[in-house]
Amino acid sequence: MTSSVPRLVIAAPSSGSGKTTVATGLMAAFAARGLAVSPHKVGPDYIDPGYHALASGRVGRNLDAYLCGPELVAPLFLHGARGCDIAVVEGVMGMFDGAAGEGELASTAHVAKLLRAPVVLVVDASSQSRSVAALVHGFASWDPEVRVGGVILNKVASDRHEALLREALESAGVPVFGVLRRVAQVDTPSRHLGLVPVAERRGAAVDAVAAMAEQVRAGCDLDGLVSLARGAGALSCAAWDAAEVLASSPPPPLPVPSSRGSAPSTPPRGSAPWTPDRPEGPRPQTPDGLVVAVAGGPAFTFSYAEHSELLTAAGAEVVPFDPLRDEQLPDGTAGLVIGGGFPEVYAAELSANEPLRKAVAALAETGAPVAAECAGLLYLCRELDGQPMCGVLDASARMADRLTLGYRDAVAVSDSSLAVAGTRMRGHEFHRTVVEPEAGDAAAWGVRVPRRRLEGFVQRGVHASYLHTHWASVPGVARRFVERCRTS
Repeated sequence: MTSSVPRLVIAAPSSGSGKTTVATGLMAAFAARGLAVSPHKVGPDYIDPGYHALASGRVGRNLDAYLCGPELVAPLFLHGARGCDIAVVEGVMGMFDGAAGEGELASTAHVAKLLRAPVVLVVDASSQSRSVAALVHGFASWDPEVRVGGVILNKVASDRHEALLREALESAGVPVFGVLRRVAQVDTPSRHLGLVPVAERRGAAVDAVAAMAEQVRAGCDLDGLVSLARGAGALSCAAWDAAEVLASSPPPPLPVPSSRGSAPSTPPRGSAPWTPDRPEGPRPQTPDGLVVAVAGGPAFTFSYAEHSELLTAAGAEVVPFDPLRDEQLPDGTAGLVIGGGFPEVYAAELSANEPLRKAVAALAETGAPVAAECAGLLYLCRELDGQPMCGVLDASARMADRLTLGYRDAVAVSDSSLAVAGTRMRGHEFHRTVVEPEAGDAAAWGVRVPRRRLEGFVQRGVHASYLHTHWASVPGVARRFVERCRTS
């Protein structure tokens, strides 16, 4: 099977060059022309895809060759791009920057090669003129397998400055597809972990995306970029499909035999080898009405779309709820997923919703499966920055000065509602908080880098950890979770 969805990868020499402005603006500008646009983001970032979704009207999806493996990048891309006229893929960091110590793995250049997609290089030209040709030539020639199809010049000061830049690039033989003037920055405020998510500032975010679209429409050759996108190579693989993946994957191990309230079996501690928005329209109905509640709203915005798709394919009815607003879990909740986000920003409001905190604690006490990542881990603690939380875990959480960031190779240390001990997964940490203790008597993961440690908590049906994982890499996780929902 071959497919050739027109596509562009938006890259840059370094972070801060304007990738997000250009990529989001292009998505919105193409959508305004009546094109069905498929939005994608290289790497584990949850926040940019929210802006992409506003710009395109479709779910923003991640393409991460580290978390999912290189072999899944093209299938996941085709899954997201079904029925679309064009796809825009925003890169990460500098074009050749990938997982530390892993060469090109998970870099923008690596993903561009896996997608056989032309690259548009966004260059911050604010402090250069003729030197831009040397910079672009270096990026265009560094890896012959990466096709740099053109550049968009950002932060250009004047007509004279533009003329100098165009003259220099003409000698380099790289087309200029756009020039964006040095203007007041589009209103996209940041804080300790990057941009403020769309769910926290939806009205302002809509205005920001509209401003990006206008800036790109006025300064870029949209017809030329569409033509470049149509030159992408064909992909000879099938689109990823949650139901097909689950049907073809090995059956999950039998649930850990335990009565409600008992702890799972755990190997010795030293043995480790190392948000969705509320959907529109009717909810999909499952044969047995098995409800998996998924936390969303402003405090829990970090979620990969494929997780809910896998849960649905495994037989669950996925029902979002907002822990800031809803005082009870959805009716019939048999399992709970609490992803990442910014609970530290909303600690007082989360704490004030005592009825929901008690409902979460009561569900966990029954032994029902609860999967919590990062923000979810904090929410399950006794307290967060002194504010009472759910009290499911005998641990406290607080803000810290140091940012913890990076990819992780992990192995499951304890049998849990997600995996059997020994299951290997790759994850990503991104937080500025500390949980004490770092792990429970039954830890979730053993991690080697950046230091050898046990991390997270497994107790009854709860699996809580700082690690963000992408279930498409090990789809049996979703099926095991749903099976545990049925048998708990």
